[in-house]
Amino acid sequence: MSDHNLDQLQELVNVIKADQADQKAEKARNAWTKYVSLSMIFIAVAAAAASQKGAGFSSTTMKQLNEATFFEGAASDQWAFFQSKSLKLTLCEMELDRLTEVGADASKIQVYKAKVERYEKERKEISQKAADFEKKRDGAREIAATASELGRKIGVASTLFQVAIAIGGVCLIVKKRWLWGVSLALGLLAVIQYVYVVSSH
Repeated sequence: MSDHNLDQLQELVNVIKADQADQKAEKARNAWTKYVSLSMIFIAVAAAAASQKGAGFSSTTMKQLNEATFFEGAASDQWAFFQSKSLKLTLCEMELDRLTEVGADASKIQVYKAKVERYEKERKEISQKAADFEKKRDGAREIAATASELGRKIGVASTLFQVAIAIGGVCLIVKKRWLWGVSLALGLLAVIQYVYVVSSH
């Protein structure tokens, strides 16, 4: 083999060694990216938990709004019934006054007195039922409003998680460490928001 061929072979070996050294150096420089991938997995799991919690708040809001509507209808029915009893009471009171004025038989007067007492008692019971339904309606509305607000706040955490994941993905493509820092910071903010919402619930 000539010296020229040996030189070419040596040059080829040097190029291969330099290429391997570059690959090792590149691998060492980018070793941190596996930690980016791991952190993205944790953030994705937290995002899934936040989405699940948000769905729970939405479900509670809808359920309580449905209950509030039911109790509103029940209260309206009771108040309509109350009005009906009030009308009957008024008519009986008028008849009782008339019978008293004309000096009607005591047994007739007693019948209307009993009716007046009965209608007054029934009106009180009906108004109490209506008030109870209204109280339940207001309670359901309050729970729905609270759940809706918590759902909105958990939505902020979910959005922060999603943005953190997106920035982490960009970081893996362009290999810029500062983007990883931004992603982690947003993920931490999202965790703080999530914990705040869950602990206040």
